[in-house]
Amino acid sequence: MQLIETHIVEKLEKPIRFQEYSVGIFNTIPTKSGIKKAIKKGLIFIEGSLATTSKYICGGEKIELFESENSSTFERLKLNIEVLFEDETLAVVYKPAGILVSGNKFVTIANGLAQNLKKSTLADAVKPQPIHRLDYPTSGLLLIGKTSTAITALGKLFKEKEIQKTYFAVTIGKMNSEGTIKLPIDKKESKTNFKVLHTVISERFEFLNLVKLSPKTGRKHQLRKHLFSLGNPILGDKEYFLEGKVLNGKGLYLHAATLDFVHPFTKKTISISKELPKKFNKIFNELSF
Repeated sequence: MQLIETHIVEKLEKPIRFQEYSVGIFNTIPTKSGIKKAIKKGLIFIEGSLATTSKYICGGEKIELFESENSSTFERLKLNIEVLFEDETLAVVYKPAGILVSGNKFVTIANGLAQNLKKSTLADAVKPQPIHRLDYPTSGLLLIGKTSTAITALGKLFKEKEIQKTYFAVTIGKMNSEGTIKLPIDKKESKTNFKVLHTVISERFEFLNLVKLSPKTGRKHQLRKHLFSLGNPILGDKEYFLEGKVLNGKGLYLHAATLDFVHPFTKKTISISKELPKKFNKIFNELSF
């Protein structure tokens, strides 16, 4: 057998069964079912002894994952994710445009979290999970839960609208300087506040605007639909667009720039920001927000 990964257990508050602890410690097998299969095949060792799902982990153990010489090679996802904040319970990461948050695809943010975040040492640690979503073409900040308690608590904060998100978009056409859009989406109440920060003249699009967006609800494609309803679609949007004014090859100009919330456990105010992508600055001469 060939050694392919080694994990050293950090100090734990209290012992935990290996079945619960093992989820997410190996990049090549991030799921509980994958861990069980590897244990059955005799591919995981704890301190040199064959692992069992019932063995208790106390802290400091060396856990090794081997690959059988006659088995197929594990498919490894190599995805570097920028981590802007992390503690034992949650994290905030940056999702580039053009990557799915989760789903059936192999390359997703969800599948890449285990190799980019530290394994929580808390007893209810789970495979890190995104708490909300960003559309495939949207870049920006994504909130992650690392324990079952955190996932529940953060989900409650979103439901109670206690997490503030700020987006920036480049829109097409002449706009009012600020306003509120209340167009229902899927027959549900929807609300977005907007403010135009800067406008430049464009030969092709007439005007291009840098717009600050504060969604008060979280409907699917809310910002894209709301801006399109004004006649000011987002530059690069290929679903909600004006005839003859689709920009190809540059992606969608929509960026989730800030997350503000009170940490559910430390009660400290968390405010994380991510600068505008370079393609925004090329239009607005290196403006900052």
